[in-house]
Amino acid sequence: MQVVRHVALSVFKESVRDRVLYSLVAFATLLIGASYLIGQLTAGQDVKIIKDLGLAAIAIFGLFIAVFIGIGLVWKEVERRSIYSLLSKPIRRHEFILGKYAGLALTLLVNVAMMTAAFYVVLAYMNTQASDALRAVWPAPAADPGMLRAVALIVLELLLVTAIALFFSTFSSPFLSAALTFGLWVAGHFNADLRNFEVVVESKTAAYLARGIYYVLPNFAAFDIKAQVVNALPVPPTYLLLAAAYALVYIALLLTGAVLVFSRRDFK
Repeated sequence: MQVVRHVALSVFKESVRDRVLYSLVAFATLLIGASYLIGQLTAGQDVKIIKDLGLAAIAIFGLFIAVFIGIGLVWKEVERRSIYSLLSKPIRRHEFILGKYAGLALTLLVNVAMMTAAFYVVLAYMNTQASDALRAVWPAPAADPGMLRAVALIVLELLLVTAIALFFSTFSSPFLSAALTFGLWVAGHFNADLRNFEVVVESKTAAYLARGIYYVLPNFAAFDIKAQVVNALPVPPTYLLLAAAYALVYIALLLTGAVLVFSRRDFK
């Protein structure tokens, strides 16, 4: 564990020095702030618009951080040939992979926390500027703590995306890793139709194949509860626990696959 922690801290320090990372966080923070101005254009619906845009900004820019840093975690070491000196030290390959993942996970958590804090600052300011009559028609308070449930699932989704990006980076180029990761993310958000594919096709084989793909693909739509929290709709705690368990199991499988692939690579 000490080796994993050392690698994780090294990844975290390298990531926070990355100018691209700062640019993404700054842009997301500005977008969250700009959502306040956009919300003013729609009387009575401004708080919902701000919440929608704020949560979407956290999710999208967190995705960019997870993908563009995750795809280079292993490739950079191979490209710089620093992998040879690393593996010559008393560090096992699974410790290297787990440390890389833990470092990026820590980076994501810190940056999502920063964006969430900026999001709540905007909402708190809006709450001070709104009249009592306007606050009365809101489905929930502006700085509703219940939105943290959506943020928590966004974090789980980003951790899963990070595991996917890391898995692909163990055997492919950064461009291909990014394309495959984004492709899985898009497919995972729109794969619900595959479950009922037999309704639109007559072939049983195609229907069974589509359903099999549905169960294999990561179901990213399960982590999207932004509409529920924005409209103050109830989200059962069991749903959150099941989503967390699903993410953890999928992440464990991906990390196991990444370790197996990386362990078989010959760097001589």
